[in-house]
Amino acid sequence: MVGPIAVWTRPLERRKPAEVAEFLRVVDEPAPLRRMPRSPRIPLAPAQERMWQAAAAGQSADWNVARAFRIRGEAVSIAALTAAIEDVVRRHAPLRTCYPATADGPVQVVMDAEFARVEMDVVDTFPGQLTEQFAEFAARAFDLGSELPIRARIYRLGSRDVVLALVIHHISLDGQSIPPLLRDLVTAYLARGAGRAPEFPPLPVDYIDYTLWKHEYLGADDDPYGRANTQLRYWANHLVGRPTPLEFPYDRPRSAQPDATGDIIQLRLDAAIHQALLARGRQSGVSLFMLLQTAFALSVANFAKSQDVTVATAVSGRDDPLLADLVGNLADDVLLRIRLDRATDMNDLIDQVKRVALAAFAHPDTSNPRLRRCLPEDPAHPLFQATLILQRADAAPAAPAPSGISITEFPSGVIRAKHDLEFGLTENYDHTGAPTGITGPFLYPTARFDRATATRFVGTFTAMTELLASGYSGSIAPLLRPEPRRTRRTRRPRRLR
Repeated sequence: MVGPIAVWTRPLERRKPAEVAEFLRVVDEPAPLRRMPRSPRIPLAPAQERMWQAAAAGQSADWNVARAFRIRGEAVSIAALTAAIEDVVRRHAPLRTCYPATADGPVQVVMDAEFARVEMDVVDTFPGQLTEQFAEFAARAFDLGSELPIRARIYRLGSRDVVLALVIHHISLDGQSIPPLLRDLVTAYLARGAGRAPEFPPLPVDYIDYTLWKHEYLGADDDPYGRANTQLRYWANHLVGRPTPLEFPYDRPRSAQPDATGDIIQLRLDAAIHQALLARGRQSGVSLFMLLQTAFALSVANFAKSQDVTVATAVSGRDDPLLADLVGNLADDVLLRIRLDRATDMNDLIDQVKRVALAAFAHPDTSNPRLRRCLPEDPAHPLFQATLILQRADAAPAAPAPSGISITEFPSGVIRAKHDLEFGLTENYDHTGAPTGITGPFLYPTARFDRATATRFVGTFTAMTELLASGYSGSIAPLLRPEPRRTRRTRRPRRLR
């Protein structure tokens, strides 16, 4: 049960910064992250619940994370590579965790490292077949209740040229897990190739510690005064009355069977625009992320012909440095409801996005399934349809290839678009810290949009971003020209002569 939901007398986007800061103090600092005493039942972490629910609904394969790495150079030892994968699975518990359903809800069951065996085989092939073979391998769903959430395959192109394909379910891995996973894999491979076991630095905490610590902080779901329900009440107040779903100019209606097959349009904003956005951010007291979200909200509003839009972004969940080297899913979605009808000009809109984003980041632990249950909305509609995620990449000197081995990422060709509009952007900097541009893919489902429609949306976002970079601070009303709707023309009969 959720406690009574109080409706604010004034919405967040109309409050002063000092009022917002006072409001955010309702979220206390958690106790320090530490090794936690084990309990017989380990629940899911909040970030895992949406993936588990999707898998239970038959959409498990949509959450497969597929990565492939080409290893070339000296003769590649298949035995050492196989042993290295087993070493990494032993080190990181989420890679050997099952998620069965119980009478009290889904739980985490960590398999003993001695008995965890990764599905792995070796396939002799050549480059022309690789993309199709990998797509088939990545598309197979995991049974999260009884199966390890990882499988691997080695595609052997030659004795000195192999491609290692890894498919891991998102319930056990997020984007920031990839660097420590690969680092540990290389360490283990070099050690096994030298005939010894790898020596990893000990992890200060594991994923089960993180899960129990997070639940300790949030309190029980049935406690109306616990932090879990404090966050839930925030979202219920913030999202009440929003239009859902947003009506985009779809080229095809939504099919009865969900289809996440997607395509990509690459976006690139050059260094000059990047630099100008950073300068405006410093002047306005906002981050680059907030400026990009402002451009995104304007673009979505045009596309949906609505001045009340809800978009999403992701939080990493790794604020504590003890979590830096952990492999597991700590990232989760937060929603940003932007009321463009309550902004008088561009600066006012930027300020609103700042307030809404800060409040969202202070309430990051309400899972999508729980939020959906508390909102008076049709559960058949998605909780959100558009998302923009921004990460930072700093240039670093290229590390020498270990023992003459070259390891490069191999394009998987697997594109899954789980949302209608999805940007995954990266801000790039050179070795001096100077901005070099913003890049990244725009993903869209081909079952709903033609490429021309998706290209128009990317063009609108680019134009809005350039306008922000130019320093425009005038009225936003002229910018809200809705995306034209398609109308079916009736062909007039020809006149008979």
